[in-house]
Amino acid sequence: MGKVIVKNVVKRRPGHLYYVDGKGNVCEAVMARGGKKKRKASKKKPAKKKKGR
Repeated sequence: MGKVIVKNVVKRRPGHLYYVDGKGNVCEAVMARGGKKKRKASKKKPAKKKKGR
């Protein structure tokens, strides 16, 4: 388990992942999922067929 050396050094943004690389640098990567919440998709009714003349 790692140790917390300093708190609140990096300003975090939603939807990003933060990690320490092999050289000891703090890196930021965009997460594949997460961040902004998605709206619910509205269901569309199928189009009605018109009767032939």
